[in-house]
Amino acid sequence: MKFCSQCGAAVALAIPAGDDRHRHVCPSCDTIHYQNPNIIAGCLPLHEDRVLLCKRAIEPRYGYWTLPAGFMENGESTEEGALRESWEEARARMKLDGLYTLFSLPEINQVYMIFKGELTDLDFGPGPESLEVALFTEDEIPWDELAFPVMRKTLEYYFADRKSGNFPVRSEAIYRKRPAGQGQ
Repeated sequence: MKFCSQCGAAVALAIPAGDDRHRHVCPSCDTIHYQNPNIIAGCLPLHEDRVLLCKRAIEPRYGYWTLPAGFMENGESTEEGALRESWEEARARMKLDGLYTLFSLPEINQVYMIFKGELTDLDFGPGPESLEVALFTEDEIPWDELAFPVMRKTLEYYFADRKSGNFPVRSEAIYRKRPAGQGQ
């Protein structure tokens, strides 16, 4: 950030009074500009023993497969965002069964919230951000063509949990390089 969104003056990095982190602060109008993680809401759409995946028609990872998910919009709940993204990317209508995976990606300031759910019908197809949409069994998943590690982990958890019939909420942080002092 270079300029204040309130007055247009150049901002500087400083630690505001009562804070412990550097923030973009406007020396002209004293506005503190907080930058917080983005929330990505999405779905694990299920039908019988199959999962609905979307082949991306946008960057990043054009042409790779993913679960329907995207950035939340202001004024919507995480559930509403997940359902909206399922419609936008796969024209899929869903009934959500609850939060399934929660991943923090501190290095890129993102939090993923993926909800497990059932397709309410099989009338789906590619939205403007997808090249194609298809249902896959575990053996049919294009594992080497998945767009994001979060989606791979969600699918791996689902297929492992399906064997036991127990679907706990999974929560973890994913690092490209693990911070010092945090194990392997």
